[in-house]
Amino acid sequence: MGIFIKLAWRNLFRNSRRTILASLAIGVGLAALIFTDALVKGMEDNMIQSATASFLGEGQIHREGYRKTQEVEMTIANLDTVIRQLDNSDIVAEYTRRMMSFGMATSPSNVQAVNIVGVDPAQEQPLSQIDEAVVEGNYFIGNNSRDILIGKELAEILKVELGKRLVVTLAEAETGDLVQEMFRISGIFRFGIDEMDRGMAFIRLPKAQSMLGLQGEAHEIAIKFSQQGIGQDQDNPFWRQFSKYGNEALGWIELQPQLASMMEYSRFSTFFVGIILFGVVVLGIINTLFMSLHERMFEFGVLRAVGTKPVEMGKLIVYEAAALSVVSIIVGIVLGYLITWITMVNGIDYTGIQFAGVTFRKMLYPVMTWRQFVEYPVYVFLFTSITGLYPAWYAARMQPAEAMRKSF
Repeated sequence: MGIFIKLAWRNLFRNSRRTILASLAIGVGLAALIFTDALVKGMEDNMIQSATASFLGEGQIHREGYRKTQEVEMTIANLDTVIRQLDNSDIVAEYTRRMMSFGMATSPSNVQAVNIVGVDPAQEQPLSQIDEAVVEGNYFIGNNSRDILIGKELAEILKVELGKRLVVTLAEAETGDLVQEMFRISGIFRFGIDEMDRGMAFIRLPKAQSMLGLQGEAHEIAIKFSQQGIGQDQDNPFWRQFSKYGNEALGWIELQPQLASMMEYSRFSTFFVGIILFGVVVLGIINTLFMSLHERMFEFGVLRAVGTKPVEMGKLIVYEAAALSVVSIIVGIVLGYLITWITMVNGIDYTGIQFAGVTFRKMLYPVMTWRQFVEYPVYVFLFTSITGLYPAWYAARMQPAEAMRKSF
């Protein structure tokens, strides 16, 4: 075997220009696959981060059926017990309670239907990005119960500015009586998500509970976990532990199924790109090996004439293919690392762009993993070696007289 490996390496560089060009073609394909995988991984992480960190949270607890009906009376059952269990859970890093109800926001110029969300500013701050989205004014400074945060687009619709007054109208739970309160706009936010910027307003949690007549209650608990991945692990015992008393606990992957679908689509796209790139690799290898084969027709004819066995002829060609793959893999790993690293350092500005209902709020950075630099090169090596079987079969069937005649 050793002699054939030495011959394969020597033959590979008998035409250095062809070997370099073939290695570059295969290496660029491998580098493109590494970069594409890193980019998709970074995009997935960015989408999850943008979707869960902005307001959604990595998991939520509601009364069963609340998400479908949005009935104000459907608050979380046994809230105190649920809160105590969350406090004692090792995997819960942060959580916050929310009250939610549809109502009307009225200014001297206009009126608009809005989703009024009661939040606890201290609990909400480490879990969501409401404070970071404030572009004018402040995020609930002090204890003024009549502070309200509204979206940029809502402010334009109502033709109001920071410091102006708004009247919020809600329907009280159970009785349905209308309750009106006057608020002063203490902050204007902009998430870059139309539904939030146009149709959401935040007030303090006690004020929302008071207006709805649901003191001490909550419609939603948003959760941030201490470990990444729990929000998309539907088999985690956490969901069963908190899906009782008539409540349901769900991770973001069930709360945002369209996001999960888009991630599956992204993975399929990577697989499809991989198929195309490996197809290019296969064609490049076959072309290179056959060119080498035809250039050395006389040599192969002589080898066969002096008694070289067909299987040994084929073995030599396969080893040449493997040697070409090793050179190409080195080129591909170096190129893939450099391109991915440069992009990781500088990032790609996708901020403000919406994709699958999620608005990218941060720069997109590719994510390098060991799998990209181990798994894909192994695939290239195996593919290249297997592809070499066809030229090897052709060489093994070569007759000495015919080979030498074709060389002239």
